[in-house]
Amino acid sequence: MIKVNALGDACPIPVVKTKNAIRELGSGGVVEVSVDNEIAVQNLNKMAKQKNYEFGYEKKSDTEYIVTIGINSDSKTDTNTVSKISGTQKDEISLKETVVVIDSDKMGDGDEEFSKTLLKGFIYALSSQDIPPAKIIFYNTGVKMTTKGSESIEDLKVLANAGAKIYSCGACLNNYGLSEKLLIGEVTNMYDIAGYLLNADLVVRP
Repeated sequence: MIKVNALGDACPIPVVKTKNAIRELGSGGVVEVSVDNEIAVQNLNKMAKQKNYEFGYEKKSDTEYIVTIGINSDSKTDTNTVSKISGTQKDEISLKETVVVIDSDKMGDGDEEFSKTLLKGFIYALSSQDIPPAKIIFYNTGVKMTTKGSESIEDLKVLANAGAKIYSCGACLNNYGLSEKLLIGEVTNMYDIAGYLLNADLVVRP
């Protein structure tokens, strides 16, 4: 059994931590996850159903739930997902140009601090995918995510190490006084950004 402490962790961290623990298990076993809210329990239940994992939970208090996930031979395990992809499938994946564009330091139009937390969670989730996007482009206030003071730099480094190209709009950096504070990726311009988007197979905007 592997125990995972996800108390106090915002979405999607409990799910990502659980998936990592399942990978450590290999072919089978049990993962016990501690979370502090019912939404996290529901998210883990959804993941378990998708993968045919056994699922159960116990409510210890209003702020503590113990989730138990069992993995057996019939489960669709995530272990080494990328390595299981055939050569033909890898070629097809490599031909697909997925570009993520982030044009704000927030995700959505709700409460400002919560919206910033959502974007941080999105970038973390992106860094935990088996196959990274080809490019991640930051413009307007989105460039705040690639510069000094950003809480997402480590996640962006994970993405860069996985092969994602990270670009920040030079005019945007200059406009917000961040030209000397870039910590990850390269500076680009709107002409190149337009070309990246036009040539992409898929553009994702959170």
